[in-house]
Amino acid sequence: MKLGFFTRPLHPLNKDWQTCLKEDREAIILADELGFSEAYVGEHLSDKAENITSCIAFIASLAYETQNIRLGTGTVNIPNLHPVHIAGQVAMIDHMLNGRFNFGISPGGLISDAELFGNLEKDRSAMFLEGINTILEIWSKEAPYDIKGKYWNVSTENTIISEIGQGYMTKPLQKPHPPIVVTAVAPYSKGITEAAARGWKPISADIIMPNWVKTHWDKYKEGCEKSNLDIKTEDWRIAKTVFVADDLNTAKEYALGPNSPYVFYFKQLFKKFVALGKLDLFKTTIDQPDNEITLETVCEKLIIWGTPEKVVEELSAFKDQVGEYGMLMYAGVDWLDPAIAKKSMTLMAEKVNPYL
Repeated sequence: MKLGFFTRPLHPLNKDWQTCLKEDREAIILADELGFSEAYVGEHLSDKAENITSCIAFIASLAYETQNIRLGTGTVNIPNLHPVHIAGQVAMIDHMLNGRFNFGISPGGLISDAELFGNLEKDRSAMFLEGINTILEIWSKEAPYDIKGKYWNVSTENTIISEIGQGYMTKPLQKPHPPIVVTAVAPYSKGITEAAARGWKPISADIIMPNWVKTHWDKYKEGCEKSNLDIKTEDWRIAKTVFVADDLNTAKEYALGPNSPYVFYFKQLFKKFVALGKLDLFKTTIDQPDNEITLETVCEKLIIWGTPEKVVEELSAFKDQVGEYGMLMYAGVDWLDPAIAKKSMTLMAEKVNPYL
C-alpha cells in the first residue's frame, strides 16, 4: 500500500495565517522525509479556515525543498480561472518539480468562491469541461492558437511574432501532460465514470461513509471499460482521517476530545453540508433520516484513531469493506500540537502502513 497526504487545509479562524502556512509546508516536507508517495493541497479564496488561496503557489514554495514526493493540486477549481492562466501555471510548476506534479482538478465546491468569481448561477460543470478541454488543447497544439468556446476564447493569431517567440505558450515537462486526478464525493459518482473514461485517476474523499466509498470502484471500472483502458487498483486513491499515538488515552483525546482538531475539521464540513443540503454524504443508507445524522456520529464513524495496532486493525477492516486500492491518503488537519501531529504522521508511515 502506498501512502499519500491530502490537506484542504482546515484551521481555526483565529489562528495566525503565517503560522498556518508554515505548518502546512512543514507537514508536506515531513511527508517527503517519511516516504509518502504523493501530497495534494486544496485552495479557496473565501474561507478563513481553508486558507490556502493558491495551491499552485503553495506547491511552488515546496518545489526545491522536497526530493521525491509527487505534489498535486487538490484541486484547481477550473471555472474560477481562465484556462490560459491555468495552462501556463501548471506547465511551469511541472518543470519546477522536474515532473513530480499531479494535476488535480474540479468544478469547485465552495459556493462563496463561485459567487466571488461570478459563476454561482452558471453551469459550472459545463465550464469545468470546457476549461479542461481548452487547457489540454493548448498543450497539444502549436501557436498560433484559435480555440473558441462558450465561456472562453483563446487566440494569438493577431499578435504572434514567431522569430522572437511571442504568442507561444509553454508546455508541461510530462508528456502529453501531467497525470490528471479528480476527487470523488458523491455516492455512485458519475463523475468518476466520465473521468476514468478519459484516463484520469480518482481520489475518494475522506468525508463519506465507507459504503459509499465502495461504490466508487465500480464506477471507476465502468469508465475504464467504456474506453478499453486497463483497470488497476493501484490507480485508486482513498483519503482517510487518521490519528496515531503511542497510547490510547492520548489518541482518543486528540481525535475526539473537546479541543480536537479532528472534531473541528468535521464540524466545519458538517455545517457546510447542512447549509448545502448534502447530509446524504454522511448517511449509511439512502433512506436514513436527517435527524439521525449528528456531528458526534460522523466523527465516530469517519475518524480512525488509536495506537498503531488499533489503527492497523481498523484500516484493514476498512479495506475488507471497500476492496483493494492503491494508495491511502492521510488527511491533514490543523496542528493543534505540532509535536503530536508530527508523531502521528511518523507512526503512520513507520508503524501502520507497512502492515496494510
